[in-house]
Amino acid sequence: MVSLVNLRAYWRFIVVARQFLPLLVAYARDRRRFLFFGGRRRVDAETRRRRANRLLDSLLTLGPTFIKLGQLLSTRPDILPPEYIEILSQLQDEVPPADWDRARVVIEEELGPVDEAFDDFDREPISGASLGQVYTAKVDDDPVAVKVRRPDIESLVEADLQVLRWSLPILLFFIDDSRSFSLENLADEFAKTIREEMDYEREAEMLREIRGNFADDDSIVIPPVVESRSGPRVLTMEYRPGTKINDLDELEARDIDRTELAENLQRAYLQMIIEDGVFHADPHPGNLAVTDQGQIIFYDFGMSGRVDDYIQEKIVDFYIAVANQDIDGILDALVEIGTLSPEADRQVMGEVMELAIQDVRGDDIEQYRVQQIVGQIEDSIYEFPFRLPKNLALVLRVATVVEGVCVTLDPEFDFIAIATDYLTEQGYREESIRQFLEGASDQVQESVQSTVRSPPKIERALDRIDRENFHVRAGFEDDEGVFDKLAKRLIYGLLLTAGVLSTALLYSFATVQSTAVAAGFSLIMAVLLYRSFRSRKGLRATPQFTRQNLKQQQRGSEGD
Repeated sequence: MVSLVNLRAYWRFIVVARQFLPLLVAYARDRRRFLFFGGRRRVDAETRRRRANRLLDSLLTLGPTFIKLGQLLSTRPDILPPEYIEILSQLQDEVPPADWDRARVVIEEELGPVDEAFDDFDREPISGASLGQVYTAKVDDDPVAVKVRRPDIESLVEADLQVLRWSLPILLFFIDDSRSFSLENLADEFAKTIREEMDYEREAEMLREIRGNFADDDSIVIPPVVESRSGPRVLTMEYRPGTKINDLDELEARDIDRTELAENLQRAYLQMIIEDGVFHADPHPGNLAVTDQGQIIFYDFGMSGRVDDYIQEKIVDFYIAVANQDIDGILDALVEIGTLSPEADRQVMGEVMELAIQDVRGDDIEQYRVQQIVGQIEDSIYEFPFRLPKNLALVLRVATVVEGVCVTLDPEFDFIAIATDYLTEQGYREESIRQFLEGASDQVQESVQSTVRSPPKIERALDRIDRENFHVRAGFEDDEGVFDKLAKRLIYGLLLTAGVLSTALLYSFATVQSTAVAAGFSLIMAVLLYRSFRSRKGLRATPQFTRQNLKQQQRGSEGD
Protein backbone atom coordinates (compact mmCIF):
# COMPACT_ATOMS: atom_id res chain seq x y z
CA MET A 1 0.00 0.00 0.00
CA VAL A 2 1.35 3.39 -0.96
CA SER A 3 2.13 5.52 2.12
CA LEU A 4 0.58 8.93 2.70
CA VAL A 5 4.05 10.50 2.36
CA ASN A 6 4.47 8.97 -1.10
CA LEU A 7 0.95 10.02 -2.16
CA ARG A 8 1.76 13.55 -1.04
CA ALA A 9 5.11 13.33 -2.83
CA TYR A 10 3.43 12.35 -6.13
CA TRP A 11 1.16 15.37 -5.91
CA ARG A 12 4.04 17.67 -4.88
CA PHE A 13 6.10 16.37 -7.79
CA ILE A 14 3.42 17.58 -10.19
CA VAL A 15 3.26 20.96 -8.45
CA VAL A 16 7.08 21.34 -8.43
CA ALA A 17 7.41 20.28 -12.09
CA ARG A 18 4.80 22.85 -13.07
CA GLN A 19 6.75 25.59 -11.27
CA PHE A 20 10.21 24.71 -12.57
CA LEU A 21 9.51 23.39 -16.09
CA PRO A 22 9.76 26.80 -17.83
CA LEU A 23 13.11 27.48 -16.14
CA LEU A 24 14.46 24.04 -17.03
CA VAL A 25 13.48 24.47 -20.68
CA ALA A 26 15.25 27.84 -20.71
CA TYR A 27 18.40 26.26 -19.24
CA ALA A 28 18.23 23.43 -21.77
CA ARG A 29 18.04 25.96 -24.62
CA ASP A 30 21.15 27.66 -23.23
CA ARG A 31 23.09 24.46 -23.81
CA ARG A 32 21.43 23.57 -27.13
CA ARG A 33 19.55 26.28 -28.92
CA PHE A 34 16.93 23.83 -30.23
CA LEU A 35 16.85 21.62 -27.07
CA PHE A 36 18.44 18.55 -28.65
CA PHE A 37 20.82 20.17 -31.16
CA GLY A 38 22.34 23.50 -32.01
CA GLY A 39 25.06 25.62 -30.41
CA ARG A 40 25.16 27.30 -27.02
CA ARG A 41 23.42 30.59 -26.32
CA ARG A 42 25.20 33.41 -24.54
CA VAL A 43 23.25 34.42 -21.44
CA ASP A 44 23.75 37.97 -20.20
CA ALA A 45 23.56 39.18 -16.60
CA GLU A 46 20.11 40.72 -17.05
CA THR A 47 18.66 37.41 -18.27
CA ARG A 48 20.18 35.60 -15.30
CA ARG A 49 18.78 38.19 -12.93
CA ARG A 50 15.30 37.84 -14.45
CA ARG A 51 15.44 34.05 -14.15
CA ALA A 52 16.71 34.29 -10.58
CA ASN A 53 13.67 36.37 -9.63
CA ARG A 54 11.39 33.76 -11.23
CA LEU A 55 13.21 31.05 -9.26
CA LEU A 56 12.75 33.08 -6.08
CA ASP A 57 8.99 33.38 -6.71
CA SER A 58 8.76 29.63 -7.34
CA LEU A 59 10.59 28.78 -4.11
CA LEU A 60 8.30 31.07 -2.10
CA THR A 61 5.24 29.53 -3.73
CA LEU A 62 6.35 25.96 -2.96
CA GLY A 63 6.68 26.63 0.76
CA PRO A 64 8.97 25.84 3.72
CA THR A 65 11.21 23.11 2.29
CA PHE A 66 11.98 25.05 -0.85
CA ILE A 67 12.51 28.29 1.06
CA LYS A 68 15.21 26.46 3.02
CA LEU A 69 16.59 25.04 -0.23
CA GLY A 70 16.82 28.56 -1.67
CA GLN A 71 18.68 29.74 1.43
CA LEU A 72 21.18 26.91 1.07
CA LEU A 73 21.60 27.60 -2.65
CA SER A 74 22.40 31.22 -1.80
CA THR A 75 25.56 29.93 -0.08
CA ARG A 76 26.70 27.86 -3.08
CA PRO A 77 28.44 30.01 -5.70
CA ASP A 78 29.98 26.79 -7.05
CA ILE A 79 26.50 25.86 -8.34
CA LEU A 80 24.80 29.14 -9.28
CA PRO A 81 26.03 32.29 -11.03
CA PRO A 82 26.55 35.48 -8.96
CA GLU A 83 23.22 36.99 -10.05
CA TYR A 84 21.33 34.05 -8.52
CA ILE A 85 23.37 34.22 -5.31
CA GLU A 86 22.53 37.90 -4.94
CA ILE A 87 18.79 37.41 -5.51
CA LEU A 88 18.44 34.28 -3.36
CA SER A 89 20.39 35.91 -0.51
CA GLN A 90 17.34 38.14 -0.05
CA LEU A 91 15.16 35.12 0.69
CA GLN A 92 13.60 35.61 4.11
CA ASP A 93 12.66 32.63 6.27
CA GLU A 94 9.37 34.21 7.31
CA VAL A 95 5.93 32.74 6.67
CA PRO A 96 2.56 33.34 8.38
CA PRO A 97 2.31 31.52 11.73
CA ALA A 98 0.23 28.38 12.11
CA ASP A 99 -3.06 28.54 13.99
CA TRP A 100 -2.69 28.39 17.78
CA ASP A 101 -4.96 25.38 18.07
CA ARG A 102 -2.66 23.33 15.85
CA ALA A 103 0.50 24.59 17.57
CA ARG A 104 -1.06 23.77 20.95
CA VAL A 105 -1.43 20.13 19.90
CA VAL A 106 2.34 19.92 19.27
CA ILE A 107 3.15 21.45 22.68
CA GLU A 108 0.76 19.19 24.58
CA GLU A 109 2.00 16.05 22.82
CA GLU A 110 5.51 16.93 24.02
CA LEU A 111 4.94 18.52 27.43
CA GLY A 112 1.35 17.89 28.47
CA PRO A 113 -1.34 20.53 29.00
CA VAL A 114 -0.06 24.04 28.27
CA ASP A 115 -1.59 25.51 31.44
CA GLU A 116 0.24 22.95 33.56
CA ALA A 117 3.61 23.19 31.78
CA PHE A 118 3.68 27.00 31.86
CA ASP A 119 2.48 29.60 34.34
CA ASP A 120 1.46 31.92 31.53
CA PHE A 121 1.53 31.50 27.77
CA ASP A 122 1.06 34.23 25.14
CA ARG A 123 -0.88 32.70 22.23
CA GLU A 124 0.50 35.23 19.73
CA PRO A 125 3.95 34.19 18.36
CA ILE A 126 6.72 36.77 18.46
CA SER A 127 8.32 35.32 15.32
CA GLY A 128 7.45 32.79 12.64
CA ALA A 129 9.71 30.84 10.33
CA SER A 130 9.25 28.09 7.77
CA LEU A 131 9.94 25.22 10.20
CA GLY A 132 8.92 26.66 13.56
CA GLN A 133 7.55 29.63 15.48
CA VAL A 134 8.41 31.25 18.82
CA TYR A 135 6.09 32.19 21.69
CA THR A 136 6.74 33.88 25.03
CA ALA A 137 5.67 32.31 28.31
CA LYS A 138 6.63 32.03 31.96
CA VAL A 139 8.04 29.16 34.03
CA ASP A 140 8.16 29.77 37.79
CA ASP A 141 7.46 33.44 37.00
CA ASP A 142 10.64 33.64 34.88
CA PRO A 143 10.12 34.72 31.24
CA VAL A 144 10.97 32.08 28.63
CA ALA A 145 10.89 31.77 24.84
CA VAL A 146 9.19 28.64 23.50
CA LYS A 147 10.14 27.45 20.02
CA VAL A 148 7.53 25.09 18.55
CA ARG A 149 7.92 23.02 15.41
CA ARG A 150 5.23 23.71 12.83
CA PRO A 151 2.36 21.20 12.88
CA ASP A 152 2.65 18.42 10.29
CA ILE A 153 5.89 19.93 8.91
CA GLU A 154 7.64 16.53 9.06
CA SER A 155 5.39 14.88 6.45
CA LEU A 156 5.63 17.91 4.15
CA VAL A 157 9.43 17.97 4.37
CA GLU A 158 9.75 14.22 3.80
CA ALA A 159 7.44 14.44 0.77
CA ASP A 160 9.45 17.34 -0.64
CA LEU A 161 12.75 15.51 -0.05
CA GLN A 162 11.31 12.56 -1.98
CA VAL A 163 10.39 14.96 -4.80
CA LEU A 164 13.96 16.30 -4.81
CA ARG A 165 15.35 12.76 -5.02
CA TRP A 166 13.09 12.03 -7.99
CA SER A 167 13.95 15.35 -9.62
CA LEU A 168 17.74 15.13 -9.27
CA PRO A 169 18.38 12.93 -12.34
CA ILE A 170 16.23 15.32 -14.40
CA LEU A 171 18.12 18.36 -13.08
CA LEU A 172 21.48 16.74 -13.86
CA PHE A 173 20.41 16.46 -17.50
CA PHE A 174 20.00 20.25 -17.70
CA ILE A 175 23.35 21.24 -16.15
CA ASP A 176 26.92 20.73 -17.27
CA ASP A 177 29.22 18.10 -15.82
CA SER A 178 31.20 20.62 -13.74
CA ARG A 179 28.09 21.40 -11.65
CA SER A 180 26.66 17.86 -11.35
CA PHE A 181 29.11 16.80 -8.60
CA SER A 182 28.30 19.84 -6.47
CA LEU A 183 24.56 19.47 -7.04
CA GLU A 184 24.52 15.82 -5.96
CA ASN A 185 26.46 16.72 -2.81
CA LEU A 186 24.08 19.62 -2.19
CA ALA A 187 21.06 17.29 -2.32
CA ASP A 188 22.55 14.99 0.33
CA GLU A 189 23.67 17.92 2.47
CA PHE A 190 20.26 19.61 2.27
CA ALA A 191 18.36 16.51 3.39
CA LYS A 192 20.66 16.15 6.40
CA THR A 193 20.59 19.88 7.24
CA ILE A 194 16.82 20.32 7.18
CA ARG A 195 16.25 17.20 9.28
CA GLU A 196 18.80 18.45 11.81
CA GLU A 197 17.10 21.85 11.94
CA MET A 198 13.78 20.19 12.79
CA ASP A 199 15.43 18.24 15.63
CA TYR A 200 15.23 20.54 18.63
CA GLU A 201 17.15 18.11 20.81
CA ARG A 202 20.14 18.54 18.52
CA GLU A 203 19.68 22.33 18.58
CA ALA A 204 19.67 22.24 22.38
CA GLU A 205 22.89 20.19 22.36
CA MET A 206 24.63 22.65 20.01
CA LEU A 207 23.38 25.60 22.07
CA ARG A 208 24.72 24.08 25.29
CA GLU A 209 28.11 23.38 23.73
CA ILE A 210 28.54 26.85 22.24
CA ARG A 211 27.28 28.44 25.47
CA GLY A 212 29.90 26.49 27.40
CA ASN A 213 32.63 27.73 25.07
CA PHE A 214 31.69 31.35 25.92
CA ALA A 215 31.09 30.79 29.64
CA ASP A 216 34.00 33.11 30.55
CA ASP A 217 33.24 35.79 27.95
CA ASP A 218 31.21 38.62 29.43
CA SER A 219 30.57 40.18 26.00
CA ILE A 220 28.47 37.23 24.75
CA VAL A 221 25.06 36.09 26.02
CA ILE A 222 23.54 32.75 24.99
CA PRO A 223 20.23 31.99 26.74
CA PRO A 224 20.28 28.60 28.52
CA VAL A 225 17.85 25.81 27.73
CA VAL A 226 15.03 25.09 30.16
CA GLU A 227 15.48 21.31 30.12
CA SER A 228 12.20 20.41 31.84
CA ARG A 229 10.17 22.20 29.15
CA SER A 230 12.01 20.95 26.06
CA GLY A 231 11.79 17.97 23.71
CA PRO A 232 12.28 16.92 20.06
CA ARG A 233 9.58 19.34 18.83
CA VAL A 234 9.58 22.02 21.56
CA LEU A 235 12.59 24.00 22.76
CA THR A 236 12.25 26.34 25.74
CA MET A 237 14.97 28.85 26.61
CA GLU A 238 15.31 31.72 29.01
CA TYR A 239 13.93 34.86 27.40
CA ARG A 240 16.65 37.47 26.97
CA PRO A 241 15.25 40.53 25.15
CA GLY A 242 17.52 43.08 23.55
CA THR A 243 17.89 45.70 20.86
CA LYS A 244 18.13 44.32 17.33
CA ILE A 245 21.77 44.56 16.31
CA ASN A 246 21.07 46.59 13.17
CA ASP A 247 18.80 49.11 14.95
CA LEU A 248 21.49 51.80 14.87
CA ASP A 249 19.32 54.62 16.22
CA GLU A 250 18.35 52.64 19.32
CA LEU A 251 21.96 51.53 19.88
CA GLU A 252 23.04 55.16 19.61
CA ALA A 253 20.32 56.24 22.05
CA ARG A 254 21.55 53.64 24.56
CA ASP A 255 25.12 54.95 24.15
CA ILE A 256 26.51 51.59 23.00
CA ASP A 257 29.94 51.58 21.32
CA ARG A 258 29.16 50.14 17.88
CA THR A 259 32.83 49.70 16.94
CA GLU A 260 33.46 47.59 20.04
CA LEU A 261 30.25 45.68 19.29
CA ALA A 262 31.46 44.85 15.77
CA GLU A 263 34.86 43.72 17.07
CA ASN A 264 33.27 41.48 19.72
CA LEU A 265 30.97 39.90 17.13
CA GLN A 266 33.85 39.22 14.74
CA ARG A 267 36.04 37.80 17.47
CA ALA A 268 33.21 35.54 18.65
CA TYR A 269 32.89 33.99 15.19
CA LEU A 270 36.66 33.67 14.79
CA GLN A 271 36.71 31.76 18.08
CA MET A 272 33.80 29.53 17.05
CA ILE A 273 35.28 28.62 13.67
CA ILE A 274 39.02 28.57 14.36
CA GLU A 275 39.18 27.52 18.02
CA ASP A 276 36.01 25.70 19.05
CA GLY A 277 35.05 23.96 15.81
CA VAL A 278 31.32 24.45 16.43
CA PHE A 279 29.52 27.60 15.31
CA HIS A 280 26.20 29.41 15.08
CA ALA A 281 25.57 29.44 11.32
CA ASP A 282 22.70 31.91 10.92
CA PRO A 283 24.02 35.33 12.04
CA HIS A 284 21.49 37.55 10.27
CA PRO A 285 20.27 40.59 12.29
CA GLY A 286 17.07 38.83 13.36
CA ASN A 287 19.15 36.32 15.33
CA LEU A 288 21.44 38.88 16.99
CA ALA A 289 20.46 41.39 19.67
CA VAL A 290 22.28 43.66 22.12
CA THR A 291 21.69 44.13 25.85
CA ASP A 292 21.71 47.54 27.51
CA GLN A 293 25.24 46.72 28.69
CA GLY A 294 26.47 46.16 25.13
CA GLN A 295 26.53 42.35 25.26
CA ILE A 296 25.64 40.38 22.12
CA ILE A 297 22.73 37.94 22.43
CA PHE A 298 22.60 34.93 20.06
CA TYR A 299 19.24 33.40 19.13
CA ASP A 300 18.22 30.34 17.09
CA PHE A 301 20.85 27.60 16.89
CA GLY A 302 18.83 25.44 14.50
CA MET A 303 21.31 26.20 11.73
CA SER A 304 24.71 25.42 13.18
CA GLY A 305 27.75 23.52 12.01
CA ARG A 306 31.01 21.88 12.91
CA VAL A 307 34.50 22.30 11.48
CA ASP A 308 37.10 19.56 11.89
CA ASP A 309 40.67 20.24 12.99
CA TYR A 310 42.14 19.96 9.50
CA ILE A 311 39.71 22.47 7.99
CA GLN A 312 40.32 24.82 10.93
CA GLU A 313 44.06 24.69 10.25
CA LYS A 314 43.57 25.46 6.56
CA ILE A 315 41.18 28.33 7.29
CA VAL A 316 43.92 29.84 9.47
CA ASP A 317 46.41 29.36 6.62
CA PHE A 318 43.99 31.08 4.24
CA TYR A 319 43.47 34.08 6.54
CA ILE A 320 47.21 34.50 7.10
CA ALA A 321 47.91 34.23 3.36
CA VAL A 322 45.25 36.88 2.58
CA ALA A 323 46.70 39.22 5.21
CA ASN A 324 50.20 38.71 3.75
CA GLN A 325 49.07 38.92 0.10
CA ASP A 326 50.64 35.50 -0.40
CA ILE A 327 48.93 34.33 -3.60
CA ASP A 328 50.61 30.91 -3.61
CA GLY A 329 49.64 30.47 0.03
CA ILE A 330 46.00 31.29 -0.78
CA LEU A 331 45.93 28.78 -3.65
CA ASP A 332 47.67 26.10 -1.56
CA ALA A 333 45.12 26.53 1.23
CA LEU A 334 42.20 26.33 -1.23
CA VAL A 335 43.62 23.16 -2.83
CA GLU A 336 44.32 21.49 0.53
CA ILE A 337 40.91 22.40 1.90
CA GLY A 338 39.28 20.77 -1.13
CA THR A 339 37.78 23.96 -2.57
CA LEU A 340 40.04 24.30 -5.61
CA SER A 341 40.82 21.40 -7.93
CA PRO A 342 44.54 20.47 -7.87
CA GLU A 343 44.36 20.37 -11.69
CA ALA A 344 43.23 24.00 -11.94
CA ASP A 345 45.44 26.42 -13.83
CA ARG A 346 47.35 28.08 -10.99
CA GLN A 347 48.49 30.93 -13.21
CA VAL A 348 44.92 31.87 -14.13
CA MET A 349 43.62 31.38 -10.59
CA GLY A 350 46.58 33.34 -9.22
CA GLU A 351 45.64 36.24 -11.46
CA VAL A 352 42.06 36.06 -10.20
CA MET A 353 43.17 36.17 -6.56
CA GLU A 354 45.79 38.85 -7.09
CA LEU A 355 43.45 41.15 -8.98
CA ALA A 356 40.63 40.60 -6.50
CA ILE A 357 42.88 41.62 -3.61
CA GLN A 358 44.47 44.54 -5.44
CA ASP A 359 41.08 45.80 -6.56
CA VAL A 360 39.69 46.11 -3.04
CA ARG A 361 42.68 46.82 -0.82
CA GLY A 362 43.16 50.56 -1.61
CA ASP A 363 46.48 52.25 -0.87
CA ASP A 364 46.76 50.58 2.52
CA ILE A 365 46.55 46.79 2.61
CA GLU A 366 44.74 46.85 5.96
CA GLN A 367 41.75 48.71 4.47
CA TYR A 368 40.32 46.06 2.18
CA ARG A 369 37.32 44.01 3.14
CA VAL A 370 37.01 40.24 3.20
CA GLN A 371 33.39 40.47 2.06
CA GLN A 372 34.52 42.18 -1.15
CA ILE A 373 37.29 39.63 -1.64
CA VAL A 374 34.89 36.75 -1.16
CA GLY A 375 32.46 38.45 -3.55
CA GLN A 376 35.14 38.67 -6.22
CA ILE A 377 36.09 35.03 -5.67
CA GLU A 378 32.43 33.97 -5.80
CA ASP A 379 32.15 35.61 -9.23
CA SER A 380 34.97 33.32 -10.35
CA ILE A 381 33.74 30.15 -8.66
CA TYR A 382 31.01 29.69 -11.26
CA GLU A 383 33.52 30.02 -14.10
CA PHE A 384 36.51 28.20 -12.63
CA PRO A 385 37.06 24.77 -11.04
CA PHE A 386 35.93 25.54 -7.48
CA ARG A 387 34.00 23.25 -5.18
CA LEU A 388 32.67 23.87 -1.69
CA PRO A 389 33.03 20.88 0.65
CA LYS A 390 30.36 20.15 3.22
CA ASN A 391 30.09 22.78 5.98
CA LEU A 392 32.56 25.07 4.20
CA ALA A 393 29.62 26.69 2.43
CA LEU A 394 28.20 27.56 5.87
CA VAL A 395 31.58 28.99 6.91
CA LEU A 396 31.65 31.13 3.76
CA ARG A 397 28.11 32.34 4.42
CA VAL A 398 28.94 33.14 8.04
CA ALA A 399 32.03 35.12 7.02
CA THR A 400 30.14 37.28 4.55
CA VAL A 401 27.00 37.85 6.69
CA VAL A 402 29.00 38.66 9.83
CA GLU A 403 31.24 41.09 7.98
CA GLY A 404 28.12 42.75 6.53
CA VAL A 405 26.64 43.17 10.03
CA CYS A 406 29.94 44.57 11.30
CA VAL A 407 30.17 47.11 8.49
CA THR A 408 26.58 48.16 9.23
CA LEU A 409 27.62 48.81 12.83
CA ASP A 410 30.85 50.57 11.85
CA PRO A 411 31.41 51.66 8.21
CA GLU A 412 35.16 51.83 8.93
CA PHE A 413 35.29 48.31 10.32
CA ASP A 414 38.48 46.52 9.26
CA PHE A 415 38.05 42.76 9.24
CA ILE A 416 41.67 42.03 8.34
CA ALA A 417 43.00 44.10 11.23
CA ILE A 418 40.73 42.28 13.71
CA ALA A 419 41.52 38.85 12.23
CA THR A 420 45.25 39.63 12.20
CA ASP A 421 45.18 40.76 15.83
CA TYR A 422 43.21 37.67 16.81
CA LEU A 423 45.57 35.29 15.00
CA THR A 424 48.56 37.07 16.57
CA GLU A 425 47.06 36.87 20.08
CA GLN A 426 46.40 33.15 19.65
CA GLY A 427 49.96 32.57 18.38
CA TYR A 428 49.02 31.47 14.87
CA ARG A 429 51.11 34.06 13.03
CA GLU A 430 54.23 33.30 15.09
CA GLU A 431 53.71 29.60 14.35
CA SER A 432 53.38 30.41 10.65
CA ILE A 433 56.63 32.42 10.71
CA ARG A 434 58.42 29.61 12.59
CA GLN A 435 57.27 27.05 10.02
CA PHE A 436 58.37 29.37 7.22
CA LEU A 437 61.84 29.75 8.73
CA GLU A 438 62.16 25.99 9.23
CA GLY A 439 61.11 25.43 5.64
CA ALA A 440 63.55 28.06 4.40
CA SER A 441 66.36 26.44 6.41
CA ASP A 442 65.61 23.05 4.84
CA GLN A 443 65.60 24.61 1.36
CA VAL A 444 68.99 26.26 2.02
CA GLN A 445 70.45 22.90 3.10
CA GLU A 446 69.02 21.20 0.01
CA SER A 447 70.42 23.96 -2.20
CA VAL A 448 73.91 23.56 -0.69
CA GLN A 449 73.78 19.78 -1.17
CA SER A 450 72.58 20.24 -4.75
CA THR A 451 75.44 22.68 -5.44
CA VAL A 452 77.96 20.07 -4.28
CA ARG A 453 76.38 17.22 -6.26
CA SER A 454 75.72 19.06 -9.53
CA PRO A 455 79.27 19.59 -11.00
CA PRO A 456 80.17 15.86 -11.20
CA LYS A 457 76.80 15.10 -12.85
CA ILE A 458 77.28 17.90 -15.38
CA GLU A 459 80.79 16.65 -16.17
CA ARG A 460 79.52 13.10 -16.78
CA ALA A 461 76.76 14.41 -19.06
CA LEU A 462 79.30 16.44 -21.10
CA ASP A 463 81.54 13.35 -21.45
CA ARG A 464 78.58 11.36 -22.86
CA ILE A 465 77.80 14.15 -25.32
CA ASP A 466 81.42 14.20 -26.40
CA ARG A 467 81.26 10.43 -27.03
CA GLU A 468 78.01 10.88 -28.97
CA ASN A 469 76.34 8.60 -26.44
CA PHE A 470 73.76 11.08 -25.16
CA HIS A 471 70.08 10.32 -25.62
CA VAL A 472 67.01 12.39 -24.74
CA ARG A 473 63.62 10.78 -24.10
CA ALA A 474 60.54 12.97 -24.01
CA GLY A 475 56.97 12.11 -23.19
CA PHE A 476 54.08 14.27 -24.35
CA GLU A 477 50.79 14.46 -22.42
CA ASP A 478 47.70 15.38 -24.36
CA ASP A 479 44.99 15.50 -21.71
CA GLU A 480 42.82 17.77 -23.87
CA GLY A 481 42.97 15.42 -26.86
CA VAL A 482 44.46 18.08 -29.15
CA PHE A 483 46.24 15.64 -31.45
CA ASP A 484 43.19 13.42 -31.55
CA LYS A 485 41.12 16.39 -32.76
CA LEU A 486 43.72 17.32 -35.36
CA ALA A 487 43.84 13.73 -36.60
CA LYS A 488 40.05 13.57 -36.89
CA ARG A 489 39.94 16.82 -38.82
CA LEU A 490 42.66 15.62 -41.16
CA ILE A 491 40.80 12.35 -41.82
CA TYR A 492 37.48 14.17 -42.31
CA GLY A 493 39.17 16.55 -44.73
CA LEU A 494 40.75 13.75 -46.76
CA LEU A 495 37.49 11.77 -46.89
CA LEU A 496 35.57 14.90 -47.89
CA THR A 497 38.04 15.56 -50.69
CA ALA A 498 37.77 11.96 -51.87
CA GLY A 499 33.97 12.14 -51.66
CA VAL A 500 33.78 15.33 -53.71
CA LEU A 501 36.07 13.91 -56.40
CA SER A 502 34.11 10.64 -56.45
CA THR A 503 30.82 12.52 -56.75
CA ALA A 504 32.13 14.51 -59.71
CA LEU A 505 33.45 11.40 -61.49
CA LEU A 506 30.30 9.36 -60.83
CA TYR A 507 28.11 12.24 -61.99
CA SER A 508 29.99 12.20 -65.31
CA PHE A 509 30.36 8.46 -65.90
CA ALA A 510 27.97 6.50 -63.62
CA THR A 511 24.35 6.22 -62.55
CA VAL A 512 22.33 8.74 -60.58
CA GLN A 513 22.01 6.32 -57.62
CA SER A 514 25.76 5.90 -57.19
CA THR A 515 26.24 9.66 -57.56
CA ALA A 516 23.67 10.27 -54.82
CA VAL A 517 25.43 7.83 -52.49
CA ALA A 518 28.77 9.57 -53.05
CA ALA A 519 27.15 12.98 -52.54
CA GLY A 520 25.52 11.81 -49.34
CA PHE A 521 28.84 10.52 -48.06
CA SER A 522 30.48 13.85 -48.93
CA LEU A 523 27.73 15.73 -47.11
CA ILE A 524 28.20 13.63 -43.96
CA MET A 525 31.94 14.26 -44.00
CA ALA A 526 31.33 17.99 -44.47
CA VAL A 527 29.00 18.10 -41.48
CA LEU A 528 31.45 16.18 -39.29
CA LEU A 529 34.31 18.45 -40.32
CA TYR A 530 32.21 21.55 -39.66
CA ARG A 531 31.16 20.30 -36.23
CA SER A 532 34.75 19.54 -35.26
CA PHE A 533 35.61 23.18 -35.83
CA ARG A 534 32.43 24.50 -34.22
CA SER A 535 32.71 22.39 -31.04
CA ARG A 536 33.53 24.28 -27.86
CA LYS A 537 35.67 21.30 -26.88
CA GLY A 538 38.06 21.95 -29.69
CA LEU A 539 41.26 23.99 -29.67
CA ARG A 540 40.99 27.01 -27.42
CA ALA A 541 43.39 29.35 -25.75
CA THR A 542 43.66 29.44 -21.96
CA PRO A 543 41.20 32.02 -20.66
CA GLN A 544 42.92 35.15 -19.39
CA PHE A 545 41.31 36.83 -16.40
CA THR A 546 42.54 40.40 -16.69
CA ARG A 547 41.90 43.53 -14.67
CA GLN A 548 39.97 44.93 -17.62
CA ASN A 549 37.67 41.89 -17.63
CA LEU A 550 37.21 42.19 -13.88
CA LYS A 551 36.30 45.88 -14.17
CA GLN A 552 33.89 45.17 -17.02
CA GLN A 553 32.20 42.48 -14.91
CA GLN A 554 31.87 44.88 -11.98
CA ARG A 555 30.46 47.65 -14.17
CA GLY A 556 27.98 45.18 -15.64
CA SER A 557 26.82 44.14 -12.16
CA GLU A 558 26.54 47.77 -11.02
CA GLY A 559 24.58 48.65 -14.13
CA ASP A 560 22.07 45.92 -13.31
